[in-house]
Amino acid sequence: MSQPRFLKVAGAALNQTPLDWVGNRERIAEAIHAAREAGVQVLCLPELCVSGYGCEDAFHSEAVAEQAARSLEEIAPETAGIVVAVGLPVLHGDALFNGVALLADGELHGVVAKQLLAGYGVYYEPRWFKAWPGGTSEACRIGRWEVPIGELVFDVGGVTLGFEICEDAWGRGHPGTGGPPHQADLLLNPSASHFAFGKHETLKGIVAEGSRQAHAVYIFANLLGNESGRLLYDGTVLIASDGRMIAEGRRFSYRGVALCSAVADLRANRLERRRLSYPLAAGQRGEAARVGVPLRFSEPALESVRAERAQSGIQQEPPLAAPSPGRSLSRYEEFAHAVSLGLWDYMRKSRGRGLIVSLSGGVDSGSVTVLAWLMVRLARAELGWEGLRRQLAYLGDWAAPGAPEPGDLTARLVRTVYQATENSSRTTRDAARGLAEQLGTHHLVWNVDEAVKTYRGLAEEALQLKLTWAEHDTALQNVQARARSPGIWLLANVTGALLVSTSNRSEVGVGYCTMDGDTSGGLAPIAGANKTFLRGWLRWMETDGLAGAGRLPALAAINDQEPTAELRPLAQAQSDEADLMPYPILDAIEQAAIRDRMSPVQVWRNLQATPLPGGPLAPAEAARLVERFFRLWSASQWKRERLAPSFHLDDENLDPKTWCRFPILSGGYEVELEALRREAGKPATAEPPKSGSPPTRAEGGQ
Repeated sequence: MSQPRFLKVAGAALNQTPLDWVGNRERIAEAIHAAREAGVQVLCLPELCVSGYGCEDAFHSEAVAEQAARSLEEIAPETAGIVVAVGLPVLHGDALFNGVALLADGELHGVVAKQLLAGYGVYYEPRWFKAWPGGTSEACRIGRWEVPIGELVFDVGGVTLGFEICEDAWGRGHPGTGGPPHQADLLLNPSASHFAFGKHETLKGIVAEGSRQAHAVYIFANLLGNESGRLLYDGTVLIASDGRMIAEGRRFSYRGVALCSAVADLRANRLERRRLSYPLAAGQRGEAARVGVPLRFSEPALESVRAERAQSGIQQEPPLAAPSPGRSLSRYEEFAHAVSLGLWDYMRKSRGRGLIVSLSGGVDSGSVTVLAWLMVRLARAELGWEGLRRQLAYLGDWAAPGAPEPGDLTARLVRTVYQATENSSRTTRDAARGLAEQLGTHHLVWNVDEAVKTYRGLAEEALQLKLTWAEHDTALQNVQARARSPGIWLLANVTGALLVSTSNRSEVGVGYCTMDGDTSGGLAPIAGANKTFLRGWLRWMETDGLAGAGRLPALAAINDQEPTAELRPLAQAQSDEADLMPYPILDAIEQAAIRDRMSPVQVWRNLQATPLPGGPLAPAEAARLVERFFRLWSASQWKRERLAPSFHLDDENLDPKTWCRFPILSGGYEVELEALRREAGKPATAEPPKSGSPPTRAEGGQ
């Protein structure tokens, strides 16, 4: 049988939603149609894209797998003349498997089942799925088809297709697998690999190495956007051949489907396999079952081959919203693109009529407001008005079909409110107004002093006690933060917009936040970023700015301030770092204690060896700050449990739902802190923290 030399292949990133059967099927069909129009012959789609990856415990219902099978039957007719790999949950026997169906020419030909299940960090696959034993296959009934399931390779007209499904590639060489299938022309990797800072370069290495080891063409296709709430996906699509990247899709697209294609030279890889391939070690793995697919590939026209190869993987001129493929992004750029896309998807998938931010004129609320502005700007730049309007059609009125683009688009979607008290300064009021004016948000200013006085009066009357700053510092600060919540919640309810919380990771870690106050909101988009990073990012947005979006000089009024909650009388000159500790020190302690799992003594030793902006700490001072962190961390777990959903950005996340579990009630590290005091030469028994002592918004448990 003659084999084609050139083959046009593609991967497509999809912005799916768990259990959105109609929408998911439509985007899969859109990807197949776009691929066919581009002359693609083999298309790889992401892992579990039929059902959505983040179905959580809904996977335990057999109805989910049954509906996925019905969706597969509806998708199959779309594959006339093309080979498509599509991920879905498959119920086989008494077990559920994470599978990839190979569709070709309108029929299902087999299902490859995932062998290595991700069960660490943000992943819980073993809770729902069973791992398939390598080197085995069985007959399986799916919908109207009876096909093989297991470890399979497919022979499509003399072209061999093999699979690695997401974790199978990350665990390549694990005893449970034998690496990429032997002698495959194409390796397809349908994935659901969440975004994390710097992870993209690692992915490129895994894909390139997989193609080099197998001397094959390797296609990696990931999910895109905010699929289910907490995890973000950057939409990576990579195509490599024999260790060399030949095409790379754009990340962070606002479109529902992002296709990336390339013309692959199969003959060159076959020559390399004949020249260099080594025999498998005895007993290394069982032989994958080989499935014949009655479809013949034709050679692409030479003109098409020349045109594709001349582009070197660049499909078209990059839109403003999506960074050019092949260019490494800084952490600041990744943050801007990932979180703004996450906000956009969260808003529209929850059918929110915009976002509302309590803009205090500080770093945290300023960061959230800038991200909301970027969300609108980047969506508009990539989609155009008509594409943006279609995604927001559920709003009706100004986003109705045929409606002209409003001149105040940002103001329609982003509201900001400065909520003053007698302790608010002119500095923060002006900073908030200046930023809102530059960004074009719908900005409001109101005063909540009367509400504060009402609540204070009620408590004083009930307790028959005069509340004073000297004795009731924590309570008098918290009532101000909480008095800001009812009004802005009311605004959110009336407008149908999503109230966004402004809590950051540094302060969440030590409970320096007021529950039902500054933590109010349905989403906490920056709770995965520490204060030091946010301060640097805002300064970068002021002086450099995201490419295509420009600089934001108005941020200088925020960046030049010392961070403050402005909850004490202005004469006291309240400072966040005076209440807590310098943020670089806090972040260094948190990273060592939580990310690196160090004990208090180990954190203390590490802190003294860590370069700090103010120079090295004295051993006694380092011990005091380490003890302070561990006490506050232990006391504030209940706050982290109640925080609104946050985005996962790196391996330092504190979200107890997906990453960092800790008991709400614990011994508070008493034995470990006693060991720290002995090591540091401090008194055997340290004075416990008093309710009302700084940080006033953390201690006292409130």
